[in-house]
Amino acid sequence: MKRVLKLVVFVLWVTSLSGQEQVIRTETTVVLAPTLVKDLKGKIVFGLRAEDFVIEDDGVAQKVQLDEVFDTQPVSLVVVVQRGASASKEFERMQGLGSMLSPLIDQGKTEIAVVEFDSHFNLARDFTTDERLIRTELRRLRPGDGGAAILDAVNYAVTLLNDKPRDRQRVVLLISETRDHGSRATLPNVVTRISNSNLVIHTLAFSPALSQVLDDVRGNNPAASNNPDLLAPIIMAAQGMRKNIPKAIANMTGGEYELFKSAKSFDTRMSDFDNHIYNRYLLSFQPEDPHPGLHQIRVAVKRPARAKVEARTNYWVSPLRSRQP
Repeated sequence: MKRVLKLVVFVLWVTSLSGQEQVIRTETTVVLAPTLVKDLKGKIVFGLRAEDFVIEDDGVAQKVQLDEVFDTQPVSLVVVVQRGASASKEFERMQGLGSMLSPLIDQGKTEIAVVEFDSHFNLARDFTTDERLIRTELRRLRPGDGGAAILDAVNYAVTLLNDKPRDRQRVVLLISETRDHGSRATLPNVVTRISNSNLVIHTLAFSPALSQVLDDVRGNNPAASNNPDLLAPIIMAAQGMRKNIPKAIANMTGGEYELFKSAKSFDTRMSDFDNHIYNRYLLSFQPEDPHPGLHQIRVAVKRPARAKVEARTNYWVSPLRSRQP
């Protein structure tokens, strides 16, 4: 019988915020790679088929699967908004957030929930299709304490979306600064849950110049001493990737990451979000050689030859453990 390896979709930064995090394992033989394709002018490329894509796993071409996404597919969206730490400086720039979500709500099949967070997260508004309730909740956003528990809030958003039917698109829109401060959830646990949830996370981040939170999430990782060779590539890349959690989370799921520095740029990024939500190709593949360690993924298109592709770039395969009799 074919042995089933335990695969964990891990981008390079999974242990980067703390070389001591525990590696979490999950069983699956499918790697998801949601992909957005743009031409050189930034316009979405439509109409591609599975055979138009190339996916390489550690340089080896894989058989590409493509699931169709229809513009009539219902959407469950969790808007995760930071209100703690330096977030109050950004409230004025985000005044029109509720109105900017209107194009999605107007389709009649989009439900939205709002999660606010500082040192703690709070379900400010449960899923609703009533635009007025969403606007009201976002308009009365108030400053919180000095925390920015990004991982805790995202972890909670995943919990909310996991309760939704599988036939819905499940999306998180995270609006936060770039550094986590005060999360209790461990990074590997959050990443593993995300990788198993078949959702896409888009992030809009405050300008780094406005972010004053410098603390890092800390934890323990006994597995690092057990598998030093396998974890070495991740640990070596840690320093350069520990500065921006929203970007790493977006890249992990094939979502988009953008910085905004003004009300105008925030409006522009939100417009892009509305336009792109249905235009992501849901690619996947079953690894032909799921050897333990860090795998590099390259997603490309055969045409147009110079298209810009946004997709996840890494996943992690943990070693097999012998079963106890």
